[in-house]
Amino acid sequence: TDLFIMAPQKKNASQPVRLYVKGTVLGYKRGFTNTYHHTALLSMENVNDKAGSEFYMGKRVAYIYKAQKAVSGSKFRVIWGKVMRAHGSNGVVRAKFSTNLPSTAIGSSVRVMLYPSNV
Repeated sequence: TDLFIMAPQKKNASQPVRLYVKGTVLGYKRGFTNTYHHTALLSMENVNDKAGSEFYMGKRVAYIYKAQKAVSGSKFRVIWGKVMRAHGSNGVVRAKFSTNLPSTAIGSSVRVMLYPSNV
C-alpha cells in the first residue's frame, strides 16, 4: 500500500495593500496674529525634508471622522483635500480641503492617498 502524504499547501492569501500614507493635522497656516483656516498644515510619516515632500504634491488627502447620525448606512464621513505645497524645510506640507477642517481635527490623523500619480 503506497500512501502519499501531501504537504500542506500554502495559500496565497495576499495582505491588503495600503494605498495611503498616515499623516497628522498640525494646525492651520498662520502668522503671529492671523490664522488662515483655508489651509491646513500636515506632517506625514517618514517625510522629514522638503525633497521628501515633493512626491506628495497634488496628492489627495482624506480626513475621516465619525458623526452621530448614519448617512447611507455609515457613521463615517470624509472631507477631501489636496496637498498644495511644502511648508518650510522639515517635510510639513500645506493642504486645502473642500470645506475647512474643524478645529477638532488638529492632532488627528489623515490619509494622504498615493494618487493621482505623477510618475
